[in-house]
Amino acid sequence: MKIIIQFIFLIFLGLFLNVQNSLAQEKIKIGLLVPLSGEYQEIGKSIVNSTRLAVNKIDNSLIEILPRDTKSNPETTLKVAKKLHGLGVRIIIGPVFNKNLIYLEELNDVIFLSLTNKITNNHKNVISAGINAISQINTIIKFQKLYNIQRSIFLIPNSDYKNEIEAAISKTKIKLKDTFIYDTNPRLLTAQIEKLTRYTQRKQRLKNEIKKLENSNEIDKEKKIAELKKKDTIGGINFDSVIIADFDESLKSVTTSLLYTDISTKRIHYICLNQWFDRSLLKEKSLQPIYFPSINKENYDVFVSEYFNIYQKYPNQISFLSYDLVGLVYYLVYQNKFVVNDKIFYNKNKFKGKIGIFEINKNNISHLLNFYVAEEDKFKKIF
Repeated sequence: MKIIIQFIFLIFLGLFLNVQNSLAQEKIKIGLLVPLSGEYQEIGKSIVNSTRLAVNKIDNSLIEILPRDTKSNPETTLKVAKKLHGLGVRIIIGPVFNKNLIYLEELNDVIFLSLTNKITNNHKNVISAGINAISQINTIIKFQKLYNIQRSIFLIPNSDYKNEIEAAISKTKIKLKDTFIYDTNPRLLTAQIEKLTRYTQRKQRLKNEIKKLENSNEIDKEKKIAELKKKDTIGGINFDSVIIADFDESLKSVTTSLLYTDISTKRIHYICLNQWFDRSLLKEKSLQPIYFPSINKENYDVFVSEYFNIYQKYPNQISFLSYDLVGLVYYLVYQNKFVVNDKIFYNKNKFKGKIGIFEINKNNISHLLNFYVAEEDKFKKIF
C-alpha cells in the first residue's frame, strides 16, 4: 500500500514539476499600442524600434513585444487592445496620446502604461508613466532648498495643461509666493506680465526720480541723471524666481516679456519644466541661466547614439521612455515570480532605468529626476 501511495505521489510531483516548468517557459507578452499609420506614425515607429532595443539589451527569449496600430483613434485603440487581451496580454505599454485612453476602462483586467504625462482623471487600470508634473515639481522643490529660493511665482498658461499643473502644485505643496495664469496669445501676454511685475509703477518711479534730480540743487546731479537714464525701471520686485510651465516658442514668449519688463536672469532665477535638452535654449543668451528638471542626459545621449547607429535616424524623445518601460515590466514580472495580477504595480517598489529612478506605489509611477541649467553653450547638471 505504501509503495502505491509513493508511486501516486511521484506521479503528481512529476506533473507538478512539469506544470511549473511549462509556466516558467511561458512568454512574457507585453502589448504595445502606438500609431503606426497616419499623422503620428513616425512617433509610433520610433517607439517600436526602442522597445526592440530594450528587448535585445535584456536578452531573454521569454519576452515578447506585440505592437498594434492605434491609428491615433480611441475606437481603434480599444479594438486592438481587445485583440491583445484575447491573446492573453495583461500589460500594455501605451497608448501614446491621452485622448486614446477614454474607452480602456472596459478592459479592467489589463494594465495600461500610458506614455502621456497626464495623471488626472485616468481610469483605474491606466498608469501614467510619462514625466509628470508631480515628479518635475518635486525636483524643483529640491532646487529651491539648495539655492534658498523663498518667493517663487508659478506662471501657468491658460491651456489644457493648466488643471494638471494646479493639481500637481496642490499635491506637492511646493512653497510659492503666488501662481499666475497667463494668456497664450502673445499680444495679450506682455500686458499681463507688465501687470504681474508692476512694470508701469517701476517705470514711473524712474521718471519721477529723474525729474526730482533735474529740479534739485545737487552738485553731481547730471552724473546721477545719466546713470538713471541707462535703466529701464527702478524699484524692487517681490519675488526671487519664476517657474514657467511652458515649452518651445511659448516659453520664449514668456521670457521675452519678462525681459521687456526689466526682470532679467541677473535679478531672479528662471525655472521651467522638462525641456528635453532643447538646444535652442543655448542660443538664447538673454534668458540664461535657465534651470529645469529632466531625465538623465548622459544616458539619453548614449541611447540616441545607439539608436542612430542601428536605425540611421534619431529617435523621438518619448521612445526613450518606452525603452525603460520594457525593462520596468520585466523587472516587476520577475519580482512577482512571473505572475501578472492587479498588485504588480500596487506594491511599493523602485526601478533604476536609463531615465532615472522609477518609484512605483499604489498603481502610480513617479520619477526621481535630475536638474540642469542651460548656460554658456551647454547643459550643466546641478544634481
